[in-house]
Amino acid sequence: MNEIFHALSDETRRAMLRDLALGERTVGELAKPHAMTLAAASKHIKVLEKAGLLRREIRWRTHICHLEAAPLKPAWDELAFYERFWTDRLDLLERLLRDEDAQAPATGSDPSDNPKGEAT
Repeated sequence: MNEIFHALSDETRRAMLRDLALGERTVGELAKPHAMTLAAASKHIKVLEKAGLLRREIRWRTHICHLEAAPLKPAWDELAFYERFWTDRLDLLERLLRDEDAQAPATGSDPSDNPKGEAT
C-alpha cells in the first residue's frame, strides 16, 4: 500500500490517473497537459505501474496506458477510517457548540435593538 500512497503523493501522477479514468491514453497524451518531456512522463508512468495503478500496452511503437483502479480499494479503505474519525470529532464539536449556545444568556446584542447602527 505504501507504493500506492507514494504514487498518489504527486500532483502530476494524480492528474494522469484522472485522465486515464476517462479512457486509455498514450504516453504523449499523458505528458502534454504538464508540458513535460516523454522521458519525464515515462518516469511518472513507471511509478504508477509499480503501484499497480496503470497498465501499459504496446501497439506497434505506441505505448498505450490504461487505469487499473482495483489497487485503490485498500487505500480507500485505509482513508475511510480517518473520515470516520473526523466526522465523529466534528459531530462532537457541533454538539459542544450547540450546548454552549443553549446555555449562553441573551446579551441583547441583537442588531435590531440599535436601529441607527450606532456603536454601543
